Amino acid sequence: MAVQNQKKLQGMMRSVIGGGAATAMFIAAFMGAASAQDSRVVSSERYVPTIWIDPDGCEHWAMDDGAEGYMDARRRCDGSAVCHRSEICGIVPTDQLFATDKFYISAGGRESLRRFFSEANAVAFLVYGHTDSRASDEYNMVLSMNRANAVASVALEVGARVVDVRGFGERSPRASNSTADGMQHNRRVEIYCLR
Repeated sequence: MAVQNQKKLQGMMRSVIGGGAATAMFIAAFMGAASAQDSRVVSSERYVPTIWIDPDGCEHWAMDDGAEGYMDARRRCDGSAVCHRSEICGIVPTDQLFATDKFYISAGGRESLRRFFSEANAVAFLVYGHTDSRASDEYNMVLSMNRANAVASVALEVGARVVDVRGFGERSPRASNSTADGMQHNRRVEIYCLR
């Protein structure tokens, strides 16, 4: 009887040990597959925090690891935010840069903009496009954005930092749209310098 009980006990132990090994192998395989599917795990990439400047001129520590990313305000020792003052440092009449109803920049206009962005002595730039009111609001929004992007692309060519590009269409006039002179003032690209 004792021999039978001992054989039963050995069989149960083998079963438990074998089952435990199978369970351990299953868990290892499952965890390996799970980590292989984890999109946050990227081999051989190094993430370096950078400073991002928002359209208001304030700095933020930023790190994007491709999964979630992280951003926090950059602060001084006293807790105040690190911000740069912004001012309009250039108003370019679009009639000087663009043909009517177009958004590609003339060669002379590109050269003038390159010189401006190289010599402006700014940390970063904001570029805002505007139009007069002669077309629909929707059309003017697209045209002003395309023109602002064209100017921003010249800035990027010379290594200038552009932190915000927007098109306002006819929504922010500088003068009345009821006269030809007023409409000419409204067709513009404003460049803000962050210093």
